[in-house]
Amino acid sequence: MPVPPVMMIILHPIPGVNTDAIDVSNKDINSGYDEGMAETKPVNTSRQQTRERIVEVAARLLREKGPHAVTTRAVAQAADMQAPTIYRFFDDKDALLDAVAEHVLATYVAGKTLAEDNGDPVADLRAGWDTHIGFGLANPAVFGLLTDPGRGGSSPATAAGLEVLRARVRRVAAAGRLRVAERRAVEIIHAAGVGVVLTLLSAPSEDRHLDLADAMYDAVTRSILTDQPPLPEDGTTAAALAFRALAPKLPMLSDAERALLSEWLDRAGGNVSPAARTSSDLETAKPN
Repeated sequence: MPVPPVMMIILHPIPGVNTDAIDVSNKDINSGYDEGMAETKPVNTSRQQTRERIVEVAARLLREKGPHAVTTRAVAQAADMQAPTIYRFFDDKDALLDAVAEHVLATYVAGKTLAEDNGDPVADLRAGWDTHIGFGLANPAVFGLLTDPGRGGSSPATAAGLEVLRARVRRVAAAGRLRVAERRAVEIIHAAGVGVVLTLLSAPSEDRHLDLADAMYDAVTRSILTDQPPLPEDGTTAAALAFRALAPKLPMLSDAERALLSEWLDRAGGNVSPAARTSSDLETAKPN
């Protein structure tokens, strides 16, 4: 390999020339080269930023024009990038739509999680219902994607949202206001919430009767809540369900004792039979 000119000078000093100065100059050149190379190194977060940019642009197109507008070409053009860049992050359009739905829902769920408890669990439950209805009507395309059984797959954000609902129902139970088992209450509220949003979205905006959501919530609460104070015939059930909500947190009991107590209270509250209990039920008997 030919020796670079600068190295030739250093290897073969010229009489009367200060090679130390040349050596320093050569170091400066190398240093400058290294710095230039450092500037061209990709930033670690650039890939994540690019992905976030793609998802945000696709979310805007989805919100403004619907799922059919979210094409690779349209997203690439709106994001000012080449179409092949998108395929480095998403295999196809469905994968991109899933990421968009997850992003929008995760933002919504984070807001629900941070919502302050106002001290009235029943009022908190109603506030959560209203927020859910508002989200579905404001994000029809995303809501349609999330509730489409044909798309399959599980959503972490959906799971987190259900956990928020479970926590709110658990507080209602602890207050002695729940008429049915916690799991049953969650299933009823979730099914009713999804159903009413899809029903409203199926009608033209000018023909939507938004009071349908209020009527559905009233019907739900009549089936899952006791009056305040509990009616005499509901007193025993409400007390059992309230104690059931607290049983997993009793520190003086062992795991086995908490599981057994929870099973007894489930039966007293009209919950599933012992044969229908699952491992997930036993997990709830463990203290937090």
